[in-house]
Amino acid sequence: MSHNDFSTLPLNDALVANLVGLGYQSMTAIQAQSLPPILAGKDVIAQGKTGSGKTAAFGLGLLHHLDVKQFRIQALVLCPTRELADQVASEIRKLARAIHNIKVLTLCGGMPFGPQVGSLEHGAHIIVGTPGRVDDHLRRGTLQLNHLRTLVLDEADRMLDMGFSEVIDGIIQQTPASRQTLMFSATFPAEIEAIARRVMQNPERVEVKAGHTPLSISQQFFLVADDTQRRQAVQLLIQQYRPASAVVFCNTKRETQDLAQALSSRGFSALALHGDLEQKDRDQAMVRFANKSATVLVATDVAARGLDVEALDLVINYHLAFEPEVHVHRVGRTGRAGNQGVACTLFSAKESHRLMALEEKLGIEVAESPLPDAELLRQPPYSAEMVTVQIDGGKRQKLRPGDIVGALTRDKALEGDQVGKIQVFEDWAFVAVPPAKAQVALKQLGHSIKGKRFRARLITS
Repeated sequence: MSHNDFSTLPLNDALVANLVGLGYQSMTAIQAQSLPPILAGKDVIAQGKTGSGKTAAFGLGLLHHLDVKQFRIQALVLCPTRELADQVASEIRKLARAIHNIKVLTLCGGMPFGPQVGSLEHGAHIIVGTPGRVDDHLRRGTLQLNHLRTLVLDEADRMLDMGFSEVIDGIIQQTPASRQTLMFSATFPAEIEAIARRVMQNPERVEVKAGHTPLSISQQFFLVADDTQRRQAVQLLIQQYRPASAVVFCNTKRETQDLAQALSSRGFSALALHGDLEQKDRDQAMVRFANKSATVLVATDVAARGLDVEALDLVINYHLAFEPEVHVHRVGRTGRAGNQGVACTLFSAKESHRLMALEEKLGIEVAESPLPDAELLRQPPYSAEMVTVQIDGGKRQKLRPGDIVGALTRDKALEGDQVGKIQVFEDWAFVAVPPAKAQVALKQLGHSIKGKRFRARLITS
């Protein structure tokens, strides 16, 4: 038995058995270091990049301490974005599936307030939500945290970047002083340390250093003279690598929107993701990128938190990140699960101070690479593998993924392997299909599904 086996921990037996069923082989570094103090009831500050296994670490901890017979809110997980909250809630439900009658409820902005009030009236064990919406419920008295045992601040650095510091303080003031507090994040600036001193009791510090770039990631740096060449460089790199999924990180919302529009105008399948988008537009962008209906996502760091893409072929840093830790976090999104990843960083002479800080962080000397041949710009941009069909029906209308698959494969109009990723929301659903099958899919979905007719349309912009 390896010392990294979950069975070596004093975990609930049902949780350990479920982990085996879920395919968890052994603990990741952050799980091995953070779970013992978490299970011992201690406050923990844990630092690790996206994909390090943070969600399972705090999820197992709060589930272990949960008393299912006490049907009241015992754990609260705060996340910076709705997308991350949905992802965390989904993971906790998977981890909890061997323990009957655990209710996990998400409270996020961008969703109707009334149904959330109704769900709270029926009770829950675990709340996963964004600070703004959780604060709204607390202020209106529709949420009570007086029985809370565990508070988790997930991606705490991004919540501060989004201006949630005072809101988080207000939420914490309405929780019991005897609670356990867990803080997980990719970076730990001084503001995080200040919050930890205020709200945690003798926390144990766990840090899984990103260190040098993994061997599975090819990292390259390109010097650009101005913004015109910077934008052209993005096009050249996309054309050269032709990724199925690429993320271009920008430092500001304005850069994000402008670059996405510029790429789209040149024929690239590019979408923007930033904090100023309406929730429906954010949902569509995330869905289309995840199901390979769009090849390029231009995003800010905050907006990209919660992005759940299995294989990210290429990361491009439009500018150097303001902090070296953020650069490491961006780059770490590619080259996962044994796949080869590529990370390209554009920088100008004005960014030399950031480059020096990054060299010190990584312990390397950055070597400038030549940009791809400009002749690549003469080639037409390649198309995305899939297109997305939106169906105006969702969970509220009792529509399930199996119903959508059945409608598309009825009379063998589409083969099962031609039906891509399906995501079902409250009042609408999305399904990816090959471009050549788009019109066939629309026709199939236009027929009755479960005795009802739903409007279906192709999302093209």
